[in-house]
Amino acid sequence: MSEPRKLEVLRAIVEDYVHSREPVGSKALVERHHLGVSSATIRNDMAALEDEGLITAPHTSAGRIPTDKGYRLFVDQISAVKPLSAAERRAIQALLEGSDDLDDVLDRTVRLLAQLTNQVAVVQYPLLGRARVRHIEFVLLAPRKVLSVLIADTGKVEQRIIDIAQDLPDDAVAELRSHFLGSLSGTPLTLMPHNLQAVVASCQPLRRPAAQSLARGLEALAASSREDRMVMAGTANLARSNVDFPLSIGPVLEALEEQVVMLRLLSEMAQDPRGVTVSIGRENPYDGLAEASVVATGYGPDATAKVGVLGPTRMDYPTTMAAVRAVARYLSRILGP
Repeated sequence: MSEPRKLEVLRAIVEDYVHSREPVGSKALVERHHLGVSSATIRNDMAALEDEGLITAPHTSAGRIPTDKGYRLFVDQISAVKPLSAAERRAIQALLEGSDDLDDVLDRTVRLLAQLTNQVAVVQYPLLGRARVRHIEFVLLAPRKVLSVLIADTGKVEQRIIDIAQDLPDDAVAELRSHFLGSLSGTPLTLMPHNLQAVVASCQPLRRPAAQSLARGLEALAASSREDRMVMAGTANLARSNVDFPLSIGPVLEALEEQVVMLRLLSEMAQDPRGVTVSIGRENPYDGLAEASVVATGYGPDATAKVGVLGPTRMDYPTTMAAVRAVARYLSRILGP
């Protein structure tokens, strides 16, 4: 059995099984695909693929289905991720653009990706510990009460009300805002705590009590913005795929509920040269995802945060990979500097 024909037969089996959810037989392959060989040759080819552990027979069925190893070989043979159609790209652009709020953008992202792929969509919040200060705003709300706003270059906004412990007029608060922003703009959030005391020390002595309070508030905002979390949508799609999880869908749902598991998995997925990484079945380090696949890619200025989908191993990998990559690119464009 030549290598090209082996890959062609495997591709046909994967595509038919993903489409029909039924084990694939040699007769169906001959009827649906132009493989250029006889049915007897196809049967021999399928036997060779089974010997290599690329396909298997479920129960006593005459047909075959791909194994995790078979899916992996199929995915590895996808030399380039196909582009989405113009209509799909317009739909992504229309839904994701028009919002400057990070929470809203990420919520739109997972809803769109779940709709495009009919899988569970997940997106990791930008790892703001690697982000930098884009803007700082102080707004005097009442005597001694200031709304402090910290905006990172990823688009994430954190805010809280701070008691500044002294009465200041609006123009004094504006001066402090200019001083803090001028000193901290472009500073990595991880370095903010080390720089704030120098900023306070350089303020006018009469303003230092308020500056100290504002500095403590900004430090707390920087710490809260570094929280590692994710948002997801489309878990109902798993229920419709329940037949694809012969053992139990429960462990998959538990992995999604335990965000630490998914966040660790997303963070550990290496970047593929094609721009999209696929983890199939037992390649996933968490046992509960042994019957699932994860397709993900990085987004944002440094592509360290991930966006992707989770679904059964019986997945339309080419279409899913294309959707994940396209959505990630639009998301990066929206959140870019």
